[in-house]
Amino acid sequence: MCGRYLGFVLLVWIPQVLNAQSAVPTCLAPSLTGGYLVPKHLVYDHETTLTYACENELKPAVEGWWATSICQNGKWSPTPKCIDEKACVPLTIPNGNYDASTDGWYEDRDKIRVRCDAGYEHKNHDATAECINGTWSSVPICERSNESCGDPPKIPHAVIIGKGYQEVFALNSQLQYKCEDEYDAKEADTKPIFCISGNWTEGPTCSWGHTTGRKPVSGVDTCGTPPPVANGEVVKNTGRYLRYRCAAHYELVGPKMVECYSDGTWSEVPTCKATYCSVDTGEFSHLKPVGVRLINDGEEENLECSRSGPFFSEARCTRGKVTFSECWRHTTVTEPVSGVDTCGTPPPGC
Repeated sequence: MCGRYLGFVLLVWIPQVLNAQSAVPTCLAPSLTGGYLVPKHLVYDHETTLTYACENELKPAVEGWWATSICQNGKWSPTPKCIDEKACVPLTIPNGNYDASTDGWYEDRDKIRVRCDAGYEHKNHDATAECINGTWSSVPICERSNESCGDPPKIPHAVIIGKGYQEVFALNSQLQYKCEDEYDAKEADTKPIFCISGNWTEGPTCSWGHTTGRKPVSGVDTCGTPPPVANGEVVKNTGRYLRYRCAAHYELVGPKMVECYSDGTWSEVPTCKATYCSVDTGEFSHLKPVGVRLINDGEEENLECSRSGPFFSEARCTRGKVTFSECWRHTTVTEPVSGVDTCGTPPPGC
């Protein structure tokens, strides 16, 4: 009984193992004209590395007289290839580039023209290379230009924005600094610097807090109770500064933070400006007194006029101030219903 059960388990388990092994694509033996493979198989497993060499008057399409290739998801990388020994394989030009060959290699007497990266220039003004009998002649060199600049100066509490790190910057390159949060620049917060004749122009200086000439102390407790802000509250206390937040329908105007100076005084505090208009309808003779109405900034509301009939005045709130239109008659258009029974007994005279 146990033997039958074990046999059943093996019948179920073995195909699953085989399917799992075959889930990763294998590679068929590459077709290599003019060369030979080691080891030589019909099929190669994933991640298998083979070595190949070429026959007389041929060479691999990469550096060296032998080469390797790896089976990656059913394909060989790079593809084994034997080329004429007088051909040239691609060059690697530090800090430069050129138009790549569609074949992946270059025939005897082919020429390439190298373009140097920004901030670099051709040494001895040599920009071309020629394939001669399997080797490149006069390989161009891209060297740093005397007019280019290196790393921009490091400024405390600032970073370079909009540009990744690089070792060399071309002439007339422009970079921008941005001060750390809670730090202000004496100049523009994003003052640019320029690369001129191998040197960077002067950048900004980031100082903590506001440049009032008074030095902040290490703790805000020195100044006592935080200064009150109407319709606002302290939402952050780092021990070095305070940050305020306004209540709903108010916006913060003024400095983003408040600090305690060494003389025991607080720096300038912000204010909370209303972003709505408060309309007390009882204070306007042309309006029907229905209490206080709040209108958000940039919006309008139709308020009923005091005169008889359905008259309304449009009240618009703009930057905390309200303006009214003249009272205008409101007309309502109603759609007829399908039956007169809905309205009950007809009015007299109908």
